[in-house]
Amino acid sequence: MTALVSNFTGSIPKHYDEHLGPYLFSEYARDMSERVAALQVSSVLEIAAGTGIVSRQLKDALPKAAQLTISDLNQPMLDVAASKFSGDEQVEIKQADATALPFDDEAFDVLCCQFGVMFFPDKPKAYREALRVLRPKGRYIFSVWGALEENPFARVAQDTIASFFATDPPTFYMTPFGYHDMGAIQSALDEAGFSRIAAYNVHREIDIPEASHFARGLVLGNPVSEEIRTRGASDHETVIAAVADALEKSFGTNPGRMPLNAIVVEAQKPLP
Repeated sequence: MTALVSNFTGSIPKHYDEHLGPYLFSEYARDMSERVAALQVSSVLEIAAGTGIVSRQLKDALPKAAQLTISDLNQPMLDVAASKFSGDEQVEIKQADATALPFDDEAFDVLCCQFGVMFFPDKPKAYREALRVLRPKGRYIFSVWGALEENPFARVAQDTIASFFATDPPTFYMTPFGYHDMGAIQSALDEAGFSRIAAYNVHREIDIPEASHFARGLVLGNPVSEEIRTRGASDHETVIAAVADALEKSFGTNPGRMPLNAIVVEAQKPLP
């Protein structure tokens, strides 16, 4: 995988879970878990599971006897995810690279991934791995963010953070919001061997009850925090305050309200 992804360490998992989860991930986790649970399957693998925001909702939505395996490249993210499950729940937690999955062929009925595919450095290889571990007629369901224009909070964060740097500004936000060309995604899935490929725009309107809380996640809950630190142009608290102010100006207060758009992709492994 990439150095960018491996930088989800230190205090980032905590800020990601607490300060980004309620605004960006929880609503889409509900959508993902409902899509997977509706298939009534017995074995599910989640890749790039992060801090378990989808995982927890997914376990609650699946039949009690269903086996859930969650994986992520970053053990610190998985450590947070593990804290959300009791010891008697049927959940396997395993560190894994999505481009080299440590699972047998045809081991799962469904593979899902929320907002992780954008970070895979070799997406065709990751798609082939997904196909390999799925049983015939198994489903791959994943989500990616729409463009920056459809998720203006990210443009606000990117531009505000960049304003602190005369040259070489942090560019983290270009990665999660840079993979939304459905023609290219469908072509790559088709070349990997998937069939019955479909994509859906999933729009949401999300309240921002406290801009400073959200801003803390936007600055400290992803690798942009390290990009800021290594460039040394300003301290994090100053940047957080500026992002919070920009969020209020863009989306209002008490509470603010922002639009989001994600693209959910579903594909099937054909019969031999």
